[in-house]
Amino acid sequence: MRIFKFGGASVKDAAGVQNLVKVLKEVGHDNTLLVVSAMGKSTNAMEKVVNFYFEDKNALNSAVQEVVEYHNAIMLDLFNSDKHPIFDKVKVLFDEVRGFLAWNKSPNYNFVYDQVVGYGELVSTTILSAYLNDEGIKNSWLDVRDFIKTDNNYRDAMVNWEITQERISKGVDKDKFYITQGFLGSDDNNFTTTLGREGSDYTAAIFAYCLNANSVTIWKDVPGVLNADPRYFEEAQLLNQISYREAIELAFYGASVIHPKTLQPLQRKEIPLLVKSFINPKGAGTKVGKGTTLEPQVPCYIMKKDQVLMRLSSLDFSFIVEDNISDLFKMFYDHKIKVDLIQNSAISFSVCVDNRFGRLQELLNLLKSRFKVVCYEGVSLYTIRHFNTNAIETLQKGKEILLEQRANETVQLVVK
Repeated sequence: MRIFKFGGASVKDAAGVQNLVKVLKEVGHDNTLLVVSAMGKSTNAMEKVVNFYFEDKNALNSAVQEVVEYHNAIMLDLFNSDKHPIFDKVKVLFDEVRGFLAWNKSPNYNFVYDQVVGYGELVSTTILSAYLNDEGIKNSWLDVRDFIKTDNNYRDAMVNWEITQERISKGVDKDKFYITQGFLGSDDNNFTTTLGREGSDYTAAIFAYCLNANSVTIWKDVPGVLNADPRYFEEAQLLNQISYREAIELAFYGASVIHPKTLQPLQRKEIPLLVKSFINPKGAGTKVGKGTTLEPQVPCYIMKKDQVLMRLSSLDFSFIVEDNISDLFKMFYDHKIKVDLIQNSAISFSVCVDNRFGRLQELLNLLKSRFKVVCYEGVSLYTIRHFNTNAIETLQKGKEILLEQRANETVQLVVK
């Protein structure tokens, strides 16, 4: 069986959905399970709904209606009539969103987030499934929450592999064509959970692992895995092949093409990952697999924007020792602050972090009671794998370097 994953950019409008159908007709869809993300920027729009729910109830209805109208416009373009049964199906889903927002009593932001934001995927796959059927591509729609079971760590849930394996093995017929949602799972109480932003790639890998799939293909709007993000770097090159290990390194440092958790289950069963273009589906793309080297051998550039660099030093110039560092990492964990780089000396500790859950100020207040803290917000973290002198010099030009760290194959720079 093959697993295909299409992200939000591939289904952002009616033309995108029609192109997805064209891709399936071109490359085939037998014995295939399709994992699909929310349409376009729907996840961002649903996040706005959650924010208004907590901060401005007066704006809530209009925020929901904005998402409804976006999807209605796509459906009108695809189905040519608002009498098509798909409109009622989608209305039921949005009624569920409104119903949850009306009766929910939980003050837990992450819980509410997962119950609401996941409807982006449920709506997109419902629309796509109906359109595929109308186009003569018969498919079975699966609610992924019935198959991927997790803990209740909302917004970053951990998969219960044993139950997930059992449910997927029993519930998926390898001879059929399925469509399901990326990003989502459910906990023991059947509340929706999410696997972290960009978690749809991970969903594809979970199904591949549990089904012993032949391959996973991630369909993107780029030719494959590039050695740099073309939005930020000129002359980005296509990487024809990468080893699992190299891809995991790139993902760890923040390469956005492959989700960090995606590769581990694939590597365990040596399932190849293909990254291909939905604009040019017959293009070679990039293959990630066992034993393959990086080809071509070129520096790979990764940039993470909107990072925070903190420099901590002891108030009395005493050493920062193991106990201090242990306490610091517990604070980062408790505040859901992701650490991307650390550097320490006898009396100072520098750390570049990602404030993705918006809890930096809470952490700073705590840190300032124990340390002298210098904080730089809005910095960028650059990582170069397989660097050379020219790569570093080119990157440094015109930038203020706040911190530099080198290893054998990797250099990292925090810049203003």
